[in-house]
Amino acid sequence: TWCILLAFYFTGENLALKGKASQSSLYTEGDAYFAIDGNNDNDRAHRSCSHTDTNFITNRKLRIGDSLENNGNNNPRCAVVDNIPAGATVEFQCNGMDGRYVNVFIPGKEEYLTLCEVEVYGSVLD
Repeated sequence: TWCILLAFYFTGENLALKGKASQSSLYTEGDAYFAIDGNNDNDRAHRSCSHTDTNFITNRKLRIGDSLENNGNNNPRCAVVDNIPAGATVEFQCNGMDGRYVNVFIPGKEEYLTLCEVEVYGSVLD
């Protein structure tokens, strides 16, 4: 199980706060919205983290783009996420990538996925 903060740092505002979140499944009360609600509390019992049911996970990939085809999994890859300790905060810089959707793509081994806060910093493009 992960309980992490993913942050994509650029100048600007946290665009995730104005976004919508979805996830492949739901475990207990870990609604997708909790990943982008602005609450950095990493205690899932406080209803501050999204939490999926078991999923098959091998490579965790961050993808950014404008397409929802294949649930956004065809968008360009920003990063491959290695093992992250529970409670850790991880930052990724996507070198000027632009898109409407940020996707955590996790094919492979069966595990839960818990995200306590996802922040995306950038500028709104016209």
